[in-house]
Amino acid sequence: MASRPILGLVAMLVLISTLYLIVGPRLIGFDSLLDLANGFDAGSFDHRVLQTIRMPRLVAALITGACLGLSGLLLQGLLRNPLGEPHILGLNAGATLAVVVATAAPMGLATDGIARPLIAATGGGLLFLATIVFASAGKSGMTLLKVTFCGIAFSALASAVTSAILILDDDTLDQVRLWMVGDLAGARMDTLWASSWLLVPAVIAALYVSSCLNALALGDDVATGLGISVRRVRLIGIIAAALFCGIAVAIAGPIGFVGLIVPNLVRRFVSDYRLSVPLVALGGAGLLALADLAARLVMLPHEIPTGLATAFVGAPVFSILVARVLR
Repeated sequence: MASRPILGLVAMLVLISTLYLIVGPRLIGFDSLLDLANGFDAGSFDHRVLQTIRMPRLVAALITGACLGLSGLLLQGLLRNPLGEPHILGLNAGATLAVVVATAAPMGLATDGIARPLIAATGGGLLFLATIVFASAGKSGMTLLKVTFCGIAFSALASAVTSAILILDDDTLDQVRLWMVGDLAGARMDTLWASSWLLVPAVIAALYVSSCLNALALGDDVATGLGISVRRVRLIGIIAAALFCGIAVAIAGPIGFVGLIVPNLVRRFVSDYRLSVPLVALGGAGLLALADLAARLVMLPHEIPTGLATAFVGAPVFSILVARVLR
């Protein structure tokens, strides 16, 4: 029974991916897609479009969407906060700031292979750590509202520092202008390959943490009584969430709300975190691929940034969730 929703999402993802490849400013026949599967024809313009433009962008969308969804799931489970999401809790802003600082540095560290996602993950993790420290201050300790508001405040601060750097450095602004708004059009294959190495430890950590989140949802005392080291689980989970966020930001820039929408939707139907991990990964990949397809088509022959397409849907969802939490 548990495999049915996974198979359903896999079938949905195959359908979305097929539409993504054949629909665009230039319609490509399904037969051309089948021909490409049998072998690349350098003389076919459709094959060149598929192999050099649409397939790399589709892979970037699937990886980025899955990473954002998993990062949101881990944050929501670790903090027991339905509003937990990389864009809201400061991880996206911290990752963006770290990449911009590294790009502006004399050596241009953020342009070198695996360094870019690692720098992004470090920046996101550090800003989220600051969010947790400040949200835990005071007699009441860390509460849902405090961590959410602290995340929003630190995101604004990091965004302001990022803007200041870009205003003062035209060269860096030219390099990251498109990437800053969250867009898959500028996704690079070298970043995709480098990020794939970080996916392995991040997924392993997520699977380990997911087996403990069911107990953690019952409270720290209950989880400790069941033999779970709450501190270790939270540390590993935060590192995994930061890695997922770093990979996503390195590939596509700061894209918000995927990590908010997909985990909340999945958790409405699935209570087991172990099953939620593959479902959220598939759902996040499919949602971002759909959002990017819409971004490519809604203003033909022009495109809008992918991040804008997710914000149009995500902002109202966030407002609804806030209203439910505060009700």
